[in-house]
Amino acid sequence: MVQRVTYRRRKSFATKSNVVRKVRTPGGKLTLQYVGKQAKRTGCGESGCDRPLSGIKAHRPQELKRISKRQKTVSRPYGGAKCGKCVRTRIIRAFLIEEQKIVKKVLKAQTAEQPKK
Repeated sequence: MVQRVTYRRRKSFATKSNVVRKVRTPGGKLTLQYVGKQAKRTGCGESGCDRPLSGIKAHRPQELKRISKRQKTVSRPYGGAKCGKCVRTRIIRAFLIEEQKIVKKVLKAQTAEQPKK
């Protein structure tokens, strides 16, 4: 005959937060072991981009509070917030905007010089 086991906590329904598996203890007793919820990987914070951040492991929110900062980020600008692709586009966009400002300034200087001649 199979040994019967009961939930160890108060909740008696088979919900996502109440998943258990049967484990045999070293004493030969069959008990239930609670399985934690599956963690989701941290995603990119840029709007429209929902890629998981590389270099950062999946953790539950409470576990994220407990682990060190080193495990929650990667060493680059926007390390634990944006993916590498989004950071690259931001840098390129900023560079092109600055270049555009310089070109405008040069063209303005050239047009100011021409009427004098």
